[in-house]
Amino acid sequence: MCGALDVALLNERLSDRQIIAARATGVKTIGELLDAPLESVTHTAEEMGIFAGMTGRDAVRKMM
Repeated sequence: MCGALDVALLNERLSDRQIIAARATGVKTIGELLDAPLESVTHTAEEMGIFAGMTGRDAVRKMM
């Protein structure tokens, strides 16, 4: 998702929901989001092998 996503909130206050989410900044289109490096990810995303620095495209592949 875009920079409006509060990953810290998801990790700290909503961790029981096990939300898989990642944040990228400076993107305006889906294509840019897929090519952008992820800035931060939720703990549940990390458990799936999704990490900050990988592209959105690689993260989507991990979720499939």
